[in-house]
Amino acid sequence: MSVCSSLFSCALRQVRERLKKEVAQMKAQDPNFTPSMVILQVGNRDDSNLYISMKLKAAAEIGINATHMKLPNTATEEEVLHSIREVNENSSIHGLIVQLPLDSIHKIDTEKVTNTVAPEKDIDGLTSINAGKLSRGELGNCFIPCTPNGCMELIRQAGVSVAGKRAVVIGRSKIVGAPMHDLLLWNHATVTTCHSKTADLAGEVGKADILVVGIGKAEMVKGEWIKKGAVVIDCGINHIPDETKPSGKRVVGDVHYASAKEQASFITPVPGGVGPMTVAMLMANTVLSAKRFLDSHQPGKWDISYTKLNLQKPVPSDIVISRSCVPKPIDCLAREVGLMSDEVELYGKTKAKVQLDIIKRLQAQPDGKYVVVTGITPTPLGEGKSTTTIGLVQALGAHMKLNVFACVRQPSQGPTFGIKGGAAGGGYSQVIPMEEFNLHLTGDIHAITAANNLVAAAIDARMFHEATQSDKALYNRLVPLSGGQRQFSAIQINRLKKLGIEKTDPTTLTEEEITRFARLDIDPESVTWQRVLDTNDRFLRKITIGQSPTEKGYTREAQFDITVASEIMAVLALTSSLEDMRLRLAKMVVATSRSGEPITTEDLGVSGALAVLMRDAIKPNLMQTLEGTPVFVHAGPFANIAHGNSSILADKIALKLVGPEGFVVTEAGFGADIGMEKFFNIKCRYSGLRPHVVVLVATVRALKMHGGGPTVTAGMPLPKEYVEENLPLLEKGCSNMRKQIENAKHFGVPVVVAVNAFKTDTEAELDLICNMAKTAGAFDAVRCSHWAEGGAGAVALGQAVQRASEAPSNFKFLYDVELPIVDKIRIIAQKIYGADDIELLPDAQQKVERYTKQGFSNLPICMAKTHLSLSHEADKKGVPTGFILPIRDIRASVGAGFLFPLVGTVSSLTSVNNSFAVPRPLRDELRKLINHRTVSPQRLSLCVGLLAGRKCPIYIPIRYVGGFT
Repeated sequence: MSVCSSLFSCALRQVRERLKKEVAQMKAQDPNFTPSMVILQVGNRDDSNLYISMKLKAAAEIGINATHMKLPNTATEEEVLHSIREVNENSSIHGLIVQLPLDSIHKIDTEKVTNTVAPEKDIDGLTSINAGKLSRGELGNCFIPCTPNGCMELIRQAGVSVAGKRAVVIGRSKIVGAPMHDLLLWNHATVTTCHSKTADLAGEVGKADILVVGIGKAEMVKGEWIKKGAVVIDCGINHIPDETKPSGKRVVGDVHYASAKEQASFITPVPGGVGPMTVAMLMANTVLSAKRFLDSHQPGKWDISYTKLNLQKPVPSDIVISRSCVPKPIDCLAREVGLMSDEVELYGKTKAKVQLDIIKRLQAQPDGKYVVVTGITPTPLGEGKSTTTIGLVQALGAHMKLNVFACVRQPSQGPTFGIKGGAAGGGYSQVIPMEEFNLHLTGDIHAITAANNLVAAAIDARMFHEATQSDKALYNRLVPLSGGQRQFSAIQINRLKKLGIEKTDPTTLTEEEITRFARLDIDPESVTWQRVLDTNDRFLRKITIGQSPTEKGYTREAQFDITVASEIMAVLALTSSLEDMRLRLAKMVVATSRSGEPITTEDLGVSGALAVLMRDAIKPNLMQTLEGTPVFVHAGPFANIAHGNSSILADKIALKLVGPEGFVVTEAGFGADIGMEKFFNIKCRYSGLRPHVVVLVATVRALKMHGGGPTVTAGMPLPKEYVEENLPLLEKGCSNMRKQIENAKHFGVPVVVAVNAFKTDTEAELDLICNMAKTAGAFDAVRCSHWAEGGAGAVALGQAVQRASEAPSNFKFLYDVELPIVDKIRIIAQKIYGADDIELLPDAQQKVERYTKQGFSNLPICMAKTHLSLSHEADKKGVPTGFILPIRDIRASVGAGFLFPLVGTVSSLTSVNNSFAVPRPLRDELRKLINHRTVSPQRLSLCVGLLAGRKCPIYIPIRYVGGFT
């Protein structure tokens, strides 16, 4: 009986429609996702070109993105293998076909080539791994070669059940015969494999209920061999002479079709039978590979292993603990949390950078829960925010089995080698390896140092050249002859547009336009850009530059800041993409012209160079905690002179990776009045992210200090007030905690207080803090022992955070950025610090007028003040009241996107307080004036400085603690 050709058409149509629906479902699940395949061809064989065009057409019909990668016939084996490895590493490609034969003039090992294809992308099913799985019957865990798979589909479409049938396969090739045998066998047929040397081949064929022929010999199987009613699948493609055809030949199969169709109940024609179905199965394997990829990379679908801690008593030093733990290989951790190999750049075995392309891949995925850890106003005793951050993520991950990421800042060498120490956490709640975390990491801070100092060098070089050269000479330097022609760079075109000059030919500028273009006319007194280094070198706080004879006497005063104080660090932390960083770097204002115009790095022509220097630093760094949970370490702006938070990019990537039920825990620097306020008003404003929970860290010891406890001296035993129960002192100090809870609630976010317990704390003291926190409006307050116990000591905190994340929240910003600059500063001072009012000193008032005129008044505010007090005076603990907040100066970080008022004497190199005692003869008179509100302490401070015989270009605060000291 002859087969009806409509059956083949119907079978193909059904397969293609099914695949189209599956592709549509995947795109509905993720609109940015498209199943993709690559066809790798070597040479230019006509038959290969024909097959490839068929595959490309079929892929387009189904919705698969197919790419034809064509190498010349001069390609070497290594070049072919390199191309395959590139495709293997590309997570956006789900299938790879190596078109055989390889048409190269060089010898190429086909077996080696096919086995280089990643098994999970081997949609041809030709690798040894897929073949091995098929031979063992793992049909659901491998790719079945397309021709045998197509044969099985045709048998199913014919309505024939394979189970229990006798099947004969003629041919034993790796592409058809061998896998066809395995496929029939695991579908419960009794299978005999024959070949050209088989004795009594006709007799064996005559026993077959199902006959599959793929031996490569034209019309070898005759009709009289075939059992009546058998199903015949002819996989052969052969050319025989035929004078009736224009080509002089025609295509036939391995079965003599004319005689066989009289015997068979079902027979595939050649051409038009197995071939089109083979292509369809290739598409099916591509769709299957894409589905497997999506399933294994669902948001929050982690397969992570945790590291068990070996707790010691007493708790060893941080470095001993860090070195006692063997971290997981960082590429292993990356896979566990859903990162692809091509999205990770390894920096050794314990740290890696993550490519920003992952944001596009995960764009459609829902975010996890967002938690910020902050603290009460810091004291020299330490509150343990970093330790709490790490302890909390270890609890949520290793103990509560939730997906969780910590996002923390990279520490600076200044504090690391100074009094502060590292920032990896402590005890059994650390980021490891500790020394790699604290020292250099992947070089991001060094990149910022290089970029920052490039700008500083460009500023001084520009001022020098403008002061020593004519307009024409300056113009010739800026637009030099190259090949006999001058040409503007893209940055220079931007500057011309900024000046309103719509010209692109350097030869057409008028003399007046040349002058405007070439001269920035920087006012040396207005330069706000300083050089930086990542060391707290006090002797560079004020220097004179330009002392070399080559500078021709053009000297000026300058200073060095610590690297993390650079605006470039703030840009890195607040940027959302490489393109956004390039724009922000270009907008950084470094000085003002004598006519009052802001001068940017784009005007200097260095913004592109800055982006190049920062191209690697923008990628977040992946590390891990002691218990094997993932950590992003990225950016490190100081919290007293910048916004004090890790990067937006790290948070956004982590929120996608953890999935909707997971958590991202980030830390805001210093107390809630500084780091948390800036996290909400600056970071959340630019990121668009909305936090679910605030964790406020407090300790018994620190709260006692806020209650008026004695001064602590480094290296000396703690006074008895801190190691013995003292409830009245503690209760008084809880006023600071209440104020910081109030500050968090200004933003409408639930607050969980984490009481970081020490062995000297009593039950009554810990209970007092928890009760007072709840009374003050905290969602919950729990004691923690994560320093000594790791994540197990923070499980109660993790549970409280999980409950709080499900509570209603009504996040809002503290102020509208469109308010005048002074109003925004006043809102922060009054609502967050508790000041009565603010006072702008002359420099600050001048800057308000300048920045308003320059169009920067709508930027958010980043207050630069001491972190040691809610007020501007470091020694005022608890909740100071009745003070006027002095604003000494205001500076603009236009690229980062904020204005930062300088409060009191805060410095951008360190935060040392330069206050001095009031001379005794003035004390009584000054006390009367202050107490009777005749004059503000701020105005008096200037007078005191002058009376003391000091030349005071800046505000010098006087110490006033309930009266003058």
